[in-house]
Amino acid sequence: MTHKLSLSAFGHATSLFISISFTLCVVFDLIFPEHAMYEVWLKLLPGFEWISWQSFFLGLLESYMYGWFIALIWVPLYNFFGSQAK
Repeated sequence: MTHKLSLSAFGHATSLFISISFTLCVVFDLIFPEHAMYEVWLKLLPGFEWISWQSFFLGLLESYMYGWFIALIWVPLYNFFGSQAK
């Protein structure tokens, strides 16, 4: 296999996906508070509180960083095992 994943492209794509998901979840929670999911974010994002602008932007930043955490582990593993495949 000769195709390798780009760390930069994968990192930004994954980070944006998680950040957009976080934003949609916050909007959903504001529209439908009886079905709120924010308690999950409270456990996953250190310092996140429900809800203020400062907390929202902190959660957005942490969500983006989670995407890079995933990319920094996934891409090298994929590229390594992909290069081993025949």
